[in-house]
Amino acid sequence: MLIENGQFIMQGKSMDDPERIKNPEELIALVDRVGFLPLFANTVPGFSVEDMSYPGYWWSGDPERDPWEWRIAASAAESLVYGKFFERKAGFISRKWFPVFANYRRDGYDFDARWDDGLASRRQKKIMDEMPDGETRFSYEIKELAGFGKGGEKNFEGTITDLQMQGYLIVRDFRQKKRKKDGKGYGWHISVYSTPEAKWGREEIAAAYREEPADSFARILDFLKSLYPEAEEKQLKQIMKGLRA
Repeated sequence: MLIENGQFIMQGKSMDDPERIKNPEELIALVDRVGFLPLFANTVPGFSVEDMSYPGYWWSGDPERDPWEWRIAASAAESLVYGKFFERKAGFISRKWFPVFANYRRDGYDFDARWDDGLASRRQKKIMDEMPDGETRFSYEIKELAGFGKGGEKNFEGTITDLQMQGYLIVRDFRQKKRKKDGKGYGWHISVYSTPEAKWGREEIAAAYREEPADSFARILDFLKSLYPEAEEKQLKQIMKGLRA
């Protein structure tokens, strides 16, 4: 995404490009193949949904053609997760690669162990305490239950982004609020969060814990280099690094 004269200019492929992804099903298949995929363009050419889609369909509201709408269907897919994983920006990670990603980003810690060792903030702890095993919560529910908002804790968005960057939370779905009188949805689709363990199970998420976090990071980089051989290593490291330098 470029900004020219205060306006967003989307990059991407032409309508007749045979490599263009055209619908959420093709996006899901692409993430399964490449393992990791940011939503928006970055310093690595071709490494984003934006680069692989038609720019004229963004924010059109059409769930079949609009890449912004695709994240709703993709986040609920069984084969991947969605969240702010890349330089604090949104993207997708496949089921195959998320345990490797989580081991690196968590630095080998489950969240409780991170808290016990004094490596997690109080705000992070308040959010994680409101994420029950196997359940999902709307973002506004987490914010209220964890005591953020007027007169309470500050920086909810920054804190919940940190937890996604560290691999502890994912966006599980996007849903509308429902009217009490008839149960019908209304308004914008809102982020619904869970832990990755709630989606795929603790054993699967911890599958890479046997290796050093640095080795997990090396595996990620080697795989991305095979997909994007023309990219500079420092570019890939920049995109894939966590909150640590």
